[in-house]
Amino acid sequence: MSIVIPARNDAEALERTLGHLTGELPSAAEIIVAAAGPRAEVEQAVKGRARLIWPEGTTRARMMNAGAARSRGDVLFFLHADSFPPTDALAQIAWALADPRAVGGAFEHVFAERVWSLRVITCINRIRYRLTRNYYGDQGIFVRADVFRAVGGYPDQALLEDLVLSRRLRRLGRYVLVRTPLVGVGSALSRPRPVAHVLLHRLAPPATHAWPRYAALRRALARAGASGPRQPLALHVLSEPWGITWMRR
Repeated sequence: MSIVIPARNDAEALERTLGHLTGELPSAAEIIVAAAGPRAEVEQAVKGRARLIWPEGTTRARMMNAGAARSRGDVLFFLHADSFPPTDALAQIAWALADPRAVGGAFEHVFAERVWSLRVITCINRIRYRLTRNYYGDQGIFVRADVFRAVGGYPDQALLEDLVLSRRLRRLGRYVLVRTPLVGVGSALSRPRPVAHVLLHRLAPPATHAWPRYAALRRALARAGASGPRQPLALHVLSEPWGITWMRR
Protein backbone atom coordinates (compact mmCIF):
# COMPACT_ATOMS: atom_id res chain seq x y z
CA MET A 1 0.00 0.00 0.00
CA SER A 2 1.24 3.46 -0.89
CA ILE A 3 0.37 6.50 1.22
CA VAL A 4 0.62 9.71 -0.82
CA ILE A 5 0.76 13.00 1.08
CA PRO A 6 0.71 16.33 -0.77
CA ALA A 7 2.44 18.97 1.34
CA ARG A 8 2.40 22.59 0.23
CA ASN A 9 3.91 24.92 2.84
CA ASP A 10 2.75 22.42 5.48
CA ALA A 11 6.04 21.34 7.06
CA GLU A 12 4.88 21.61 10.67
CA ALA A 13 1.65 19.69 10.06
CA LEU A 14 3.50 17.16 7.92
CA GLU A 15 5.94 16.40 10.72
CA ARG A 16 3.08 15.63 13.12
CA THR A 17 1.29 13.43 10.59
CA LEU A 18 4.42 11.45 9.75
CA GLY A 19 5.06 10.93 13.46
CA HIS A 20 1.52 9.58 13.79
CA LEU A 21 1.93 7.27 10.80
CA THR A 22 5.36 5.75 11.01
CA GLY A 23 4.89 3.92 14.28
CA GLU A 24 1.95 1.95 12.89
CA LEU A 25 3.03 1.08 9.34
CA PRO A 26 3.55 -2.51 8.20
CA SER A 27 6.77 -3.18 6.32
CA ALA A 28 4.90 -3.57 3.02
CA ALA A 29 3.64 0.03 3.11
CA GLU A 30 5.41 3.09 1.73
CA ILE A 31 4.93 6.81 2.27
CA ILE A 32 5.49 9.30 -0.54
CA VAL A 33 5.47 13.03 0.20
CA ALA A 34 4.90 15.24 -2.84
CA ALA A 35 6.11 18.62 -1.64
CA ALA A 36 6.14 22.27 -2.57
CA GLY A 37 7.47 25.14 -0.49
CA PRO A 38 10.61 25.74 1.55
CA ARG A 39 12.84 22.75 0.85
CA ALA A 40 14.85 22.83 4.07
CA GLU A 41 11.73 22.91 6.27
CA VAL A 42 10.10 19.99 4.45
CA GLU A 43 13.28 17.88 4.54
CA GLN A 44 13.58 18.53 8.26
CA ALA A 45 9.96 17.48 8.75
CA VAL A 46 10.35 14.27 6.76
CA LYS A 47 13.61 13.14 8.42
CA GLY A 48 13.92 10.10 6.19
CA ARG A 49 10.50 8.73 7.16
CA ALA A 50 9.10 9.01 3.63
CA ARG A 51 10.18 9.18 0.02
CA LEU A 52 10.27 12.88 -0.84
CA ILE A 53 9.57 14.16 -4.34
CA TRP A 54 9.27 17.69 -5.72
CA PRO A 55 6.72 17.76 -8.57
CA GLU A 56 6.68 20.57 -11.11
CA GLY A 57 3.08 21.56 -10.41
CA THR A 58 1.95 22.97 -7.07
CA THR A 59 -1.78 22.22 -7.22
CA ARG A 60 -2.84 19.41 -4.92
CA ALA A 61 -4.06 17.40 -7.93
CA ARG A 62 -0.68 17.52 -9.68
CA MET A 63 1.17 16.71 -6.49
CA MET A 64 -0.99 13.68 -5.76
CA ASN A 65 -0.76 12.45 -9.35
CA ALA A 66 3.02 12.79 -9.19
CA GLY A 67 3.13 10.81 -5.97
CA ALA A 68 0.89 8.12 -7.42
CA ALA A 69 3.13 7.88 -10.50
CA ARG A 70 6.12 7.09 -8.25
CA SER A 71 4.24 4.60 -6.08
CA ARG A 72 4.72 0.85 -6.00
CA GLY A 73 1.63 -0.20 -4.09
CA ASP A 74 -1.49 -1.94 -5.37
CA VAL A 75 -3.58 0.48 -3.30
CA LEU A 76 -3.19 4.27 -3.05
CA PHE A 77 -4.15 6.10 0.14
CA PHE A 78 -4.22 9.89 -0.31
CA LEU A 79 -3.77 11.73 2.95
CA HIS A 80 -3.67 15.45 3.68
CA ALA A 81 -0.65 16.71 5.57
CA ASP A 82 -2.76 17.73 8.57
CA SER A 83 -4.73 14.48 8.91
CA PHE A 84 -4.52 11.65 11.42
CA PRO A 85 -6.01 8.36 10.21
CA PRO A 86 -7.04 5.59 12.62
CA THR A 87 -4.13 3.50 13.88
CA ASP A 88 -5.50 0.49 12.00
CA ALA A 89 -6.37 2.47 8.86
CA LEU A 90 -4.43 0.24 6.48
CA ALA A 91 -6.08 -2.88 7.88
CA GLN A 92 -9.49 -1.26 7.48
CA ILE A 93 -8.69 -0.30 3.89
CA ALA A 94 -7.61 -3.88 3.16
CA TRP A 95 -10.86 -5.13 4.70
CA ALA A 96 -12.93 -2.69 2.62
CA LEU A 97 -11.17 -3.74 -0.59
CA ALA A 98 -11.48 -7.45 0.15
CA ASP A 99 -14.76 -7.17 -1.71
CA PRO A 100 -13.75 -7.42 -5.39
CA ARG A 101 -16.64 -5.09 -6.28
CA ALA A 102 -15.06 -2.26 -4.26
CA VAL A 103 -12.89 0.21 -6.17
CA GLY A 104 -12.06 2.53 -3.29
CA GLY A 105 -13.51 4.66 -0.54
CA ALA A 106 -12.80 7.06 2.29
CA PHE A 107 -13.14 7.49 6.05
CA GLU A 108 -15.61 9.27 8.22
CA HIS A 109 -14.20 12.65 9.18
CA VAL A 110 -14.09 14.55 12.45
CA PHE A 111 -12.23 17.70 13.47
CA ALA A 112 -9.65 17.62 16.24
CA GLU A 113 -10.81 20.94 17.69
CA ARG A 114 -13.81 20.84 20.02
CA VAL A 115 -15.42 23.96 18.57
CA TRP A 116 -19.18 24.18 18.12
CA SER A 117 -18.92 25.61 14.60
CA LEU A 118 -16.78 22.68 13.46
CA ARG A 119 -19.21 20.24 15.03
CA VAL A 120 -21.99 21.76 12.94
CA ILE A 121 -19.85 21.44 9.82
CA THR A 122 -19.09 17.81 10.69
CA CYS A 123 -22.75 16.93 11.16
CA ILE A 124 -23.90 18.51 7.91
CA ASN A 125 -20.95 17.11 5.99
CA ARG A 126 -21.76 13.61 7.19
CA ILE A 127 -25.31 13.91 5.93
CA ARG A 128 -23.97 15.14 2.59
CA TYR A 129 -21.38 12.45 1.95
CA ARG A 130 -23.47 9.59 3.31
CA LEU A 131 -26.27 10.52 0.93
CA THR A 132 -24.15 11.31 -2.13
CA ARG A 133 -21.06 9.12 -1.65
CA ASN A 134 -19.04 12.08 -2.85
CA TYR A 135 -15.98 12.05 -0.61
CA TYR A 136 -13.47 14.84 -0.13
CA GLY A 137 -9.71 14.58 0.20
CA ASP A 138 -9.73 15.42 3.90
CA GLN A 139 -11.53 12.09 4.46
CA GLY A 140 -8.50 10.12 3.25
CA ILE A 141 -9.52 8.76 -0.15
CA PHE A 142 -8.17 5.30 -1.00
CA VAL A 143 -8.39 3.54 -4.36
CA ARG A 144 -7.00 0.54 -6.18
CA ALA A 145 -3.95 1.73 -8.11
CA ASP A 146 -5.03 0.19 -11.42
CA VAL A 147 -8.46 1.81 -11.14
CA PHE A 148 -6.91 5.18 -10.31
CA ARG A 149 -4.77 5.02 -13.42
CA ALA A 150 -7.67 3.78 -15.54
CA VAL A 151 -9.74 6.89 -14.72
CA GLY A 152 -6.77 9.17 -15.41
CA GLY A 153 -5.97 10.05 -11.81
CA TYR A 154 -7.03 13.37 -10.36
CA PRO A 155 -8.19 15.95 -12.92
CA ASP A 156 -5.74 18.76 -13.47
CA GLN A 157 -7.70 21.53 -11.75
CA ALA A 158 -7.12 23.78 -8.78
CA LEU A 159 -10.36 23.06 -6.90
CA LEU A 160 -12.56 20.05 -6.14
CA GLU A 161 -10.36 17.51 -7.86
CA ASP A 162 -11.35 15.05 -5.13
CA LEU A 163 -15.05 15.45 -5.88
CA VAL A 164 -14.48 14.74 -9.58
CA LEU A 165 -12.47 11.62 -8.72
CA SER A 166 -15.20 10.44 -6.35
CA ARG A 167 -17.84 10.73 -9.04
CA ARG A 168 -15.71 8.80 -11.52
CA LEU A 169 -15.01 6.02 -9.05
CA ARG A 170 -18.66 5.67 -8.04
CA ARG A 171 -19.52 4.76 -11.61
CA LEU A 172 -17.05 1.86 -11.64
CA GLY A 173 -17.97 -0.06 -8.50
CA ARG A 174 -18.59 0.10 -4.79
CA TYR A 175 -17.22 3.24 -3.17
CA VAL A 176 -16.93 2.41 0.51
CA LEU A 177 -17.26 4.58 3.60
CA VAL A 178 -15.16 3.35 6.54
CA ARG A 179 -17.03 4.39 9.66
CA THR A 180 -13.96 4.77 11.90
CA PRO A 181 -13.21 8.50 11.69
CA LEU A 182 -10.09 10.15 10.40
CA VAL A 183 -9.17 13.22 12.45
CA GLY A 184 -8.46 16.47 10.64
CA VAL A 185 -7.33 19.90 11.76
CA GLY A 186 -10.05 22.52 11.32
CA SER A 187 -8.35 25.68 12.56
CA ALA A 188 -8.54 27.33 9.14
CA LEU A 189 -12.29 26.69 8.90
CA SER A 190 -12.94 28.03 12.39
CA ARG A 191 -11.56 31.47 11.50
CA PRO A 192 -14.00 34.11 10.18
CA ARG A 193 -14.06 34.23 6.39
CA PRO A 194 -15.89 36.37 3.86
CA VAL A 195 -19.06 34.94 2.37
CA ALA A 196 -17.56 34.96 -1.12
CA HIS A 197 -14.61 32.87 0.01
CA VAL A 198 -16.92 30.24 1.44
CA LEU A 199 -19.10 30.22 -1.66
CA LEU A 200 -16.07 29.78 -3.89
CA HIS A 201 -14.47 26.93 -2.01
CA ARG A 202 -17.50 25.00 -0.74
CA LEU A 203 -20.30 25.55 -3.23
CA ALA A 204 -18.68 25.55 -6.66
CA PRO A 205 -19.00 22.17 -8.42
CA PRO A 206 -16.40 20.69 -10.79
CA ALA A 207 -18.26 22.30 -13.65
CA THR A 208 -16.51 25.56 -12.79
CA HIS A 209 -13.63 24.27 -14.83
CA ALA A 210 -15.72 23.18 -17.78
CA TRP A 211 -18.51 25.68 -18.31
CA PRO A 212 -17.76 29.35 -18.96
CA ARG A 213 -20.69 30.67 -16.92
CA TYR A 214 -19.43 28.85 -13.83
CA ALA A 215 -15.86 29.96 -14.48
CA ALA A 216 -17.11 33.54 -14.65
CA LEU A 217 -18.88 33.01 -11.33
CA ARG A 218 -15.66 31.76 -9.78
CA ARG A 219 -13.81 34.86 -10.95
CA ALA A 220 -16.55 37.14 -9.64
CA LEU A 221 -16.52 35.44 -6.25
CA ALA A 222 -12.73 35.66 -6.09
CA ARG A 223 -12.87 39.40 -6.78
CA ALA A 224 -15.47 39.82 -4.06
CA GLY A 225 -13.53 37.78 -1.56
CA ALA A 226 -11.74 40.71 0.04
CA SER A 227 -14.90 42.09 1.64
CA GLY A 228 -17.62 40.87 3.97
CA PRO A 229 -16.81 39.51 7.45
CA ARG A 230 -19.73 37.10 7.79
CA GLN A 231 -19.28 33.35 7.73
CA PRO A 232 -22.54 31.41 7.36
CA LEU A 233 -21.69 27.92 8.54
CA ALA A 234 -24.10 26.14 6.24
CA LEU A 235 -22.25 27.46 3.22
CA HIS A 236 -19.06 25.70 4.34
CA VAL A 237 -20.60 22.28 3.87
CA LEU A 238 -22.88 22.56 0.86
CA SER A 239 -20.74 21.29 -1.97
CA GLU A 240 -23.04 19.73 -4.50
CA PRO A 241 -24.35 21.29 -7.72
CA TRP A 242 -27.58 22.41 -6.05
CA GLY A 243 -25.50 25.09 -4.32
CA ILE A 244 -24.81 26.75 -7.66
CA THR A 245 -28.47 26.35 -8.64
CA TRP A 246 -29.47 28.20 -5.49
CA MET A 247 -27.01 31.01 -6.16
CA ARG A 248 -28.24 31.49 -9.72
CA ARG A 249 -31.87 32.06 -8.66
